[in-house]
Amino acid sequence: MFTAEKIGVWRSLGARFVRVEEVVGSNPATPTGERAWSGLRKEFRPGPFFTLRTRPSQQSVISRRDGRFPPASGGVRRRRSGHGFPQVLPIQPEVLDELRKRDDAGREPVLSIETDPDGAPLRCCLRRSRPGDRIALVSYAPLRRWAREHDVDPGPYDEVGPVFIHAEPCAGPDGGRWPEEIRGTRRVLRAYGHDGRILGGYLLDRKTGLSERTAGDLLLDPAVALVHVRAVEYGCFLFEVRR
Repeated sequence: MFTAEKIGVWRSLGARFVRVEEVVGSNPATPTGERAWSGLRKEFRPGPFFTLRTRPSQQSVISRRDGRFPPASGGVRRRRSGHGFPQVLPIQPEVLDELRKRDDAGREPVLSIETDPDGAPLRCCLRRSRPGDRIALVSYAPLRRWAREHDVDPGPYDEVGPVFIHAEPCAGPDGGRWPEEIRGTRRVLRAYGHDGRILGGYLLDRKTGLSERTAGDLLLDPAVALVHVRAVEYGCFLFEVRR
């Protein structure tokens, strides 16, 4: 139930910009150059070519051809390696139920009624909120439940950050396509290994039309277990991508 103490209204231009671009969070800021950024594995070293290691007999190279990095092709192609199109995953319904009671930082959600026509990016249905929607701001640890499911300890990589969700259960995303309403203009695709550690990733600056292809190319590396799509300035989690 919504009470006067729990329902807030977003009024300032600063709050509106923060919610539209999702430039808020507790995670470290990410690089802002248009290049791959280096993690723990040398395969993701910056340079004129961004090489993703798959099998010894197969290597996927994304090059700077015609100013496009990686080359534009209109989507992720199916490949002989057996990988299909990547799965786009929101926060799962059972996890949302937990977050609506108490979030991953141990706090109650901050509730509000949407008034901004631009809305906020919702991680439950991967669209933007509409005026009149009841939404909740909660702290979420995007790697934590995957790590439990796979019996690994991500250690310091078990980050917690703010996300918006519907305050009540919703219908979820419309299919498994890349969510256009929260595609944005600047995104980081961060790759995680099977031990829950960050392997590297890729920054898409004004080239988020290549997001599907880039996620698919990251997942070609068998060492990559999953990819997180995040906002740039403070690294806020948006959604997960798997094979």
